[in-house]
Amino acid sequence: MTRTGIKAALTDLLLNDQITLEEAADRHFTPDYRQRTDGEWADRTQFLDHISHLRTLVAGGEVEVHEELYDGTKYADRHTCHITKKDGSTVSMEVYVFADLAPDGRFQRIEETTLMLNGSDADRNIGSAR
Repeated sequence: MTRTGIKAALTDLLLNDQITLEEAADRHFTPDYRQRTDGEWADRTQFLDHISHLRTLVAGGEVEVHEELYDGTKYADRHTCHITKKDGSTVSMEVYVFADLAPDGRFQRIEETTLMLNGSDADRNIGSAR
């Protein structure tokens, strides 16, 4: 089993313009993927709609993983997203993730909590996968 991780997933979703959103999603997320961010649930379609919108705002960035743990099909990490938007402004957000991996190593469920380090209230959703 080749396991994905949050850095690879977010890099492909937000920062890799060499692949389509659908290719990135299929590489890292199962068809029945669900996510809860700061208490709000989204299914895969809602998640991809959000990422599609973010792709119109994000010019570049980096995902910095501080801790990352795998235990069978369980995954946890703490990471910071440093994003530069197309308007030149920057956003930094620390994210705490707990997830389930499918047998093929892709994310099946993520639950995360976010902490804005730099940016406006309008930027709250940029550094997370929500």
